[in-house]
Amino acid sequence: MLKRLYLLCLILLSAATALAGDFTVSDIQISGNSRVAESTIFNVIHISPGDSVSVGDIDQAVHDVYALGSFKDVGAEVVEVNGLETLVFSVEELPVIRNVEYAGIKDVKRDKLAPLLKVRIPSIYNKAKIDESISEFRNVYIEDGYHAVKITTELRTDVNNEATLIFHVDEGDKVLIRDITFVGTTVFKKKELLKKMETKEKWFLSWLTGRGAYLKDAMELDVERIKMAYQDVGYQDVKVKPADVTLVDDKYLQVVIEVEEGLQYHVGDITISGDMMKTEDELKELLKLKSGDVFSRSELRNSIVRLTDLYADSGYAYANVTPLTNKNSEKLLVGFELNIEQGRQYHVTEIRIHGNTKTRDKVIRREISLLEGELYNATKVKAANRRIRNLGFFEEVNLTNKPGSEPDSLVLDVDVSEQPTGTFSVGAGYSSADGPVFQGSVSQDNFMGYGVNVSIGGTFGGSSTTYTLSVSDPHFLDTDWFLGGEIYKSEYEYSDYDDYRTGGAIKGGHPLSENVKFYLTYRFEQKEISDVDDDASATVKDAEGESTLSSLTADLVRNSTDNYQDPSKGGITKLSLEFAGLGGTENFLKGIADHRHFFPVIGDTVFSVHGSIGYIMKTWTDDDIPMSEKFFLGGIRTLRGFESREVGPMEDGDYIGGEKMAYANFEYIFPIAKDMGFKGVLFYDIGNAWGEDEDYFSDLRHSAGAGIRWLSPLGPLRFEWGYNLDPRDGEKRSVFEFTIGKAF
Repeated sequence: MLKRLYLLCLILLSAATALAGDFTVSDIQISGNSRVAESTIFNVIHISPGDSVSVGDIDQAVHDVYALGSFKDVGAEVVEVNGLETLVFSVEELPVIRNVEYAGIKDVKRDKLAPLLKVRIPSIYNKAKIDESISEFRNVYIEDGYHAVKITTELRTDVNNEATLIFHVDEGDKVLIRDITFVGTTVFKKKELLKKMETKEKWFLSWLTGRGAYLKDAMELDVERIKMAYQDVGYQDVKVKPADVTLVDDKYLQVVIEVEEGLQYHVGDITISGDMMKTEDELKELLKLKSGDVFSRSELRNSIVRLTDLYADSGYAYANVTPLTNKNSEKLLVGFELNIEQGRQYHVTEIRIHGNTKTRDKVIRREISLLEGELYNATKVKAANRRIRNLGFFEEVNLTNKPGSEPDSLVLDVDVSEQPTGTFSVGAGYSSADGPVFQGSVSQDNFMGYGVNVSIGGTFGGSSTTYTLSVSDPHFLDTDWFLGGEIYKSEYEYSDYDDYRTGGAIKGGHPLSENVKFYLTYRFEQKEISDVDDDASATVKDAEGESTLSSLTADLVRNSTDNYQDPSKGGITKLSLEFAGLGGTENFLKGIADHRHFFPVIGDTVFSVHGSIGYIMKTWTDDDIPMSEKFFLGGIRTLRGFESREVGPMEDGDYIGGEKMAYANFEYIFPIAKDMGFKGVLFYDIGNAWGEDEDYFSDLRHSAGAGIRWLSPLGPLRFEWGYNLDPRDGEKRSVFEFTIGKAF
């Protein structure tokens, strides 16, 4: 700008002294350009030799040349050459950026920033693009909690006017939300509102989970969530102001949210009109909201969904329920009318399946209870979506309706996206129970696209060796019957004896309802307990020798979880009763009741409660209960923080197993790296195993700890550290364990 003012002064002086008005340009010259062609500059000047020009014309020409974006500075002056007026444009070219470097980056990966760079290489220096890049980089750091980040640039130019652009980053410390304050709130307590929000205050595990980070978009949604929370308890006039976020001393964030609650409304008159499938009173029974109740927006939406589903289950696929509300601010009442347009009744004339490149159509089709030719049924479509997802074969599942060939017909399109269902792994590791562990396995959950599970594997540890081969078909001969079988061999070397087993099992089952299945399993096993130490207990010595198990087990399983592979709500109940004595030498009756329930908490976090109780008893024979079939607790699958099989009755220093057992696991599961399948867990375990002459729930053992779970390509991995809360003589204070396989 100073340059241009200087030039204008020169032009005005020249004009005042020479012409006192417009003058004629005899020639035009360009100086200072090296990369930009003169023709490019002349194309935007719009002044030619012989033209009569004014100061304004020259100023416009300078502006047009500068607008090319290739110059750091542009000047113009009128000089006399051989008695002729010559207009000379002087330019200073911007450097060409040949390289970009980053300095000071520590906690944010460079690969995360590079794609956001707005400057192309090579390109002419462009301050706007650089500023835009800085803004994008800052957003990345802010998303990770670095609100105090400072980003500056340096341009190193060589003699050829080519430059390296350097972004200097001062990340500072991660800044998290220390406190969220609500102003004007009387209806809800602070912790109640925090439960409604995705944004949280920092806590002692924020270094691991990232909790406490401030995200503008998430906070804007949280403001709406707070508003909805009030509207769900009747406060229809509530006003929630945008969050006031303050960075304090570059160390932490302070968030203040101001709320004007207003007054509480109740439900007034309710009417239902339009196309009535049932009487108005019968339809009102489906509504959760009744006259006189506190008015709730979410309950109104739920009522609309109930009515819509009622009609959609009778073929009215596009039934529409429109709420017409009437708010009376004086009486603090909200009345509403639900107007129903049922539309046309549709039949499903065709079910089309797309995207299954491996899985056979019939594997998908048998999960859809809705048949071609039937009336459309929304409940059956939702159930089909859930059942297809729970197969575990597909990354995405979408069921949509499309018009059929006739006015009253629909086509149900099932679009799936296949995901890998087989694994091959060879690896080595270390187990706290077995020392060095080597394993190899091959499994396929969708063998040849028929939905059949086949797996073979082996594990070799310092004190154990196992081999397994199993095959199962959940729809044997395209029926609802389950049929499976396995053969196995195992060798365990315990401190006082060795346990060898070779056996197999055949399992059949059938669903009793949508979520309940019944199974019968016949198991045959040859056992041998040998190499018993001389100082072993009497119970261990009595167990020495060979035996044969021939048993029949009845299992009743109910699974109501939302996702079989990674549940967040619902439960899994298992009731098992095993009778041994169908031949063989072992005789007993063993019963186990097991339940695990999942509760969604905040965001993607889940609280899980698991309880198991069991009892084993003699049958009508006088045979002792086999020690190998008794209950041994401890380890990653029962009570963490204790060594495997080292919780329960002892005799002369040996663990001999219990006839009774009960334990519970309480877990809080939270995402660490959601895209990668990493989750963290905090847990508390309690339980024990008891002898026949001991009471249930006496002398309970306790442990607590934390762990990491990973849905890896090789299957679910668990790394968990348990802390014995009341260690006894000979017990470790803490135990670290890992497993690969089923997560629960």
